[in-house]
Amino acid sequence: MLVVATPMAQSTVSCGQVISSVSPCIMYLRSIGPLTPPCCNGIKALNSAAVTTPNRQQICNCLKNAAKSASGINPTLAAGLPGKCGVNIPFNISPSTNCALIK
Repeated sequence: MLVVATPMAQSTVSCGQVISSVSPCIMYLRSIGPLTPPCCNGIKALNSAAVTTPNRQQICNCLKNAAKSASGINPTLAAGLPGKCGVNIPFNISPSTNCALIK
């Protein structure tokens, strides 16, 4: 399967866009597959979209909701994913992150 990640618009980020960006990472996040270029491309696209406070908060909330509904996600791998992909996102990927406090 070929997934092409395109940078998201700077306006509003939808949860569908967030899920689409991170879906290539699911096998890695479940500790049953390697970290792949399509996964990192998705993480980089999210980072590019996180340019405003509302977008960062929306991305955070979408990731938290997705993590709740996806079984078998390794929280340590999720937290380290941005660094493994060479990006520094402005918040921690964690179920305990308070998205409302993200600036």
